[in-house]
Amino acid sequence: MRIKEVYVYMFSLVVVLWIFRNSVQGRSLPLSLPRPLPDSAAAFARWLVSESSWGVLNTIAGDLGGAPFGNVVSFSDGLPDKGSGIPYFYLTTLDPTARYALKDQRSSFTVSEYPIGTCGKTDPENPTCSKITLTGKLKLGNPDEAEYAQTALFTKHPEMKDWPKDHNFQIFKLEVENIFMINWFGGPKPLTVDEYLHTKMTFVM
Repeated sequence: MRIKEVYVYMFSLVVVLWIFRNSVQGRSLPLSLPRPLPDSAAAFARWLVSESSWGVLNTIAGDLGGAPFGNVVSFSDGLPDKGSGIPYFYLTTLDPTARYALKDQRSSFTVSEYPIGTCGKTDPENPTCSKITLTGKLKLGNPDEAEYAQTALFTKHPEMKDWPKDHNFQIFKLEVENIFMINWFGGPKPLTVDEYLHTKMTFVM
């Protein structure tokens, strides 16, 4: 094998390994914004939600005696680097999550920093690898925000627009009432919903 062919082979191998590594971590989009400092609670929470593309959505399962039912779902809070902080979902009642929400809106949504790829080798449960749980009510989206929500979802998750029409996918939103976030040692950061929703989407590393 000639030297040039060896270089091409090695370069191709590196590219394949890089793609495999990123696909394993589940990171499909490049970071839009730099990671804020941990002590900037509101900015960090908004960054974590904006940069994430999926999480675990928990609803109340009436047919399971009111037990919490967790489901992995995709979401978006807006266009890249222009998130609103409000998670939007594209759900069908063929799946239990949407059915449960239509009967009991109480819900919580959890995302971890780990899939973003900024935790390095740190375990996802380590406090320095942040996580956030937004608790509130999961409702059908308002007609007034349907275009915004659909654009946000389809931009982050392009395949959604091709999902079966006969599955009757609908846009849901989580109206946030409480925030639990850990992004460093010392327990959860004190953060109100008002602080979270009204912080500016400008971050300093």
